[in-house]
Amino acid sequence: MILPANASVIEVGCGDGGLLAMLKSKDRVGVDISGKQVALAHQNNPDVEFVQQSGEELQMDRKFDYIILSETVNFAVDVQAMFEQLHRVSHSSTRILINFHSALWRPLFFLGTVFRVKAKQPQCNWLTVGDLRNMLNLAGWEVIKVQPRILCPVYLVGLEAFFNKLIAPLLPWLCLTNFCIARKTGKTSKDLHSVSILVPARNEAGNIENGIRRIPKFGSHQEVIIVEGNSTDNTWEVIQKIGEKLPEKNIKILKQSGIGKGNAVREGFDVATGDILMILDADFTMPPEELPKYYNVLANGQGDFANGVRLVYPMEDKAMRFLNLCANKLFGITFSWLLSQSIRDTLCGTKVLFRKDYLKIVENRSYFGDFDPFGDFDLLFGADKLNLKITDVPIRYKDRTYGETNISRFRHGILLFRMVFFAARKLKFV
Repeated sequence: MILPANASVIEVGCGDGGLLAMLKSKDRVGVDISGKQVALAHQNNPDVEFVQQSGEELQMDRKFDYIILSETVNFAVDVQAMFEQLHRVSHSSTRILINFHSALWRPLFFLGTVFRVKAKQPQCNWLTVGDLRNMLNLAGWEVIKVQPRILCPVYLVGLEAFFNKLIAPLLPWLCLTNFCIARKTGKTSKDLHSVSILVPARNEAGNIENGIRRIPKFGSHQEVIIVEGNSTDNTWEVIQKIGEKLPEKNIKILKQSGIGKGNAVREGFDVATGDILMILDADFTMPPEELPKYYNVLANGQGDFANGVRLVYPMEDKAMRFLNLCANKLFGITFSWLLSQSIRDTLCGTKVLFRKDYLKIVENRSYFGDFDPFGDFDLLFGADKLNLKITDVPIRYKDRTYGETNISRFRHGILLFRMVFFAARKLKFV
């Protein structure tokens, strides 16, 4: 993981400071219970601050963006107590980065010490992923994702890179090390946020006005941004009149300069001013009345990114064709594996995130490039890269009442498979 250069980082259980020395961040602090290790770390890394303390009794008046526990949970006396103390040095957006050995490798470690091919170490906790999730939860943290890595921990004439980069993601249960990212547990907030609701509309003249009327009131302030996308019907003419009919909706309208929903989303978000950004497709098969559910996920801290899921509740008869349903379930399973988070439905048009996080996705967009005509994957991949907590929001998917879908099941299906391989290369096999 590459941390931002302006991020503040603390490593608990830093040892000789070797890991902190490799990070580019300017603000780095190392903590270790061993005075000998702290002295060695000072000597090797004079530009890094080091403090002798135990994780279970951490006392510091500073807050950090990232907390690193590299193999520290393996040897901590009280892991839950250590997790509880980490609140002292964290703020609402802090991420804990943890790596620890898989319990499956315990017999191999034992044999290694017996035959003296591995040095003896203090007694190890050998936590399972379930153990770690439970103790994080008890201490007020929640796991965003877990990624098992490293199949071959020894030099094999260059073959170790092949196993660790290409084979390890396919055999996660056999991997030596689990990498875990966690965030503070969400708590109900009384703060109200302003909201920008983006409605991309192409050939939706018969839907658009009624759908906008149905958007409920929530948040401190709302604006509705309708982006017309090269329609062949009279959608643009209808949109131009909506603002006069519904002045209370605070409507902005624009024509997109390019093609595709992805372009419409970007241009609409460029003019958005709300704290929270929402996408609502103009076919309104995702009912506008469901939008407060997405808002509450972010406002209550239950997630950083709310993703609509159409595949939980039974659908109306014509809401989704059978082949589309099968493909959506397949892509949901595949992308959940790729992103190491639950993504039950990748193509539900409704995606919701904080504007501040969207701006970070824009800043880091060069990593993936301008590849996504839908707009969904640009946001999902960007959110994953920022380690945002993606929360699935089940909704009841409705029949389309006007026009036809803009999705081509075969042409866009092929494009989706290409995106799977693209995401695997950028996110998994690295």
